[in-house]
Amino acid sequence: MNAEGLESFREFVDNRSSALLKTAVLLCGGDQHAGEDLLQTALAKAAGKWQRIDEPEAYVRRILYRQQVSRWRLKWRRREVSVAEPPEAGAGSVDAAAAAELRVVMREALARLTARQRTVLVLRYFEDLPEADVARLLGCTVGTVRSTTHRSLARLRSLAPELAALGPADAERQSSRDYSPLEVRP
Repeated sequence: MNAEGLESFREFVDNRSSALLKTAVLLCGGDQHAGEDLLQTALAKAAGKWQRIDEPEAYVRRILYRQQVSRWRLKWRRREVSVAEPPEAGAGSVDAAAAAELRVVMREALARLTARQRTVLVLRYFEDLPEADVARLLGCTVGTVRSTTHRSLARLRSLAPELAALGPADAERQSSRDYSPLEVRP
């Protein structure tokens, strides 16, 4: 890689690595270290072809997704389970404590999903990709993405029932049960 390409690569890593790391950590079920390893692998692969890449972020994200798919296709499974660090001390407010508790519950529930289920949910809801794009990235059909998404969400709801209160379905059920008149003040 020439000096101009090296500088371009360094600038890309400086500007985009934090956003890419968030995606990588989510793909790895909340495991910070595995996410860092995944991102490092993706960046190393991208560095070798940097001069020929037209859209670097899309290219690196595709490497992240495919590398994660390769990891869950391995026959061996990790026995070690990573545990998230406790929420920051001094959060103080009730909202911050509730948000931290929610993050811990979500991380634990995501970690208990299979890697395939977790990857589909991250691509669909965190990355906000359409089903067709997820299917193309994972090398499967749109129907497979839909069914995996449906099963993953159902499993997530069963693993963490406290997350159900956040869904729009619960809000609609609550509003449909409340038939009391509203008080309007001028």
